[in-house]
Amino acid sequence: MARSACPVTRAEFLRDAKPVEVTINGIPLTADVKEFSTGSLGWYLNSKASVKVGEKSVSVQIGLNLTIVGSKELSKE
Repeated sequence: MARSACPVTRAEFLRDAKPVEVTINGIPLTADVKEFSTGSLGWYLNSKASVKVGEKSVSVQIGLNLTIVGSKELSKE
């Protein structure tokens, strides 16, 4: 399968990217702009929430990475 080219440069992403609003189980959360240790670019969210299972609430850990396809290969400059 062919690799997808990233349509933005690393500099454009770091300059222009904004946090991404997501909603999980009715809870509004914000994924922050992130340059991952792998070199990929995207957004990251780590949080905790309560979710109902029947009549009981359970605590859940939320981990979300949104990674731009092809961003790892972008020049570091």
